Amino acid sequence: MTTATEQQPIDKVVNLEGATIQHGPFNRRVYLMKLGRAKPQQVLPPLLELCRRKKYSKVFAKVPVRHEAAFHQLGFETEAKVPGFFKNREAAAFLGLYLDPQRRLPKHAQEIQKVHDLTKKIIKPASLAVPPPGLQVRRCQPEDIPAMAKIYARVFESYPFPISDREFLAETMASHVVYFGIWKKDQLVALASAETDREEHNAEMTDFATLPEHRGGGYARLLLNRMEKVMRQEGITTAYTIARAISPGMNITFAKQGYHLAGCLINNTNICGDIESMNVWYRQLPA
Repeated sequence: MTTATEQQPIDKVVNLEGATIQHGPFNRRVYLMKLGRAKPQQVLPPLLELCRRKKYSKVFAKVPVRHEAAFHQLGFETEAKVPGFFKNREAAAFLGLYLDPQRRLPKHAQEIQKVHDLTKKIIKPASLAVPPPGLQVRRCQPEDIPAMAKIYARVFESYPFPISDREFLAETMASHVVYFGIWKKDQLVALASAETDREEHNAEMTDFATLPEHRGGGYARLLLNRMEKVMRQEGITTAYTIARAISPGMNITFAKQGYHLAGCLINNTNICGDIESMNVWYRQLPA
């Protein structure tokens, strides 16, 4: 089987003026992942110059809300906000700057609205999912990486990060990403991860993948329950996700779990073979 990393170019994660950014032709954007100690006036001029030089069509930034006005002055618009994102004290602003007007026009607008309407019908969080007999839900270990890579390569035609690459999985598992899996008998059938920022006490609940023949069993919900429990134990106070806006299953999963819809990132991420809009959901984890 050809892996996703063999099929697609991989956008680079680099340091720019003290900030962490991802950029490349795959997503055709610059993603300001973490401002760090950099000031907007330091990082934005070289960031925009990089966009012009590489002909990227969007800048996506995730920054403390106190810097929001500085980005607005350069034409960014706020697409989502997550309260308590930084140390459970300051909100995060998710901002977009569109360098090509066509990228600002959402594709599949009707489908996005249908999913939104479905999630609004969920009045209260559903009861907690309990693993049925025969399933094991646990944290992944280094020896699980070969099976993890196979699932990600099979499930995702494209993905913004090289999650089907074994070296990438090993590196991130050793640093800041906690992977979780579901085993049916001895077969790994579903995966997800919590990408942690322990300094800021937040985690992105992401990388959900279930083998096609095992879908419909509520595995994403089982994984999310376990992930939240572990993250609470490890000091994480805010959980969030960036989910495909046209995916009813994932959006409903987070709505049932008590997450709040923060906004929609238009034409933001290359996933499942196309650049798609993404919904941001968040939840403050109970102590």
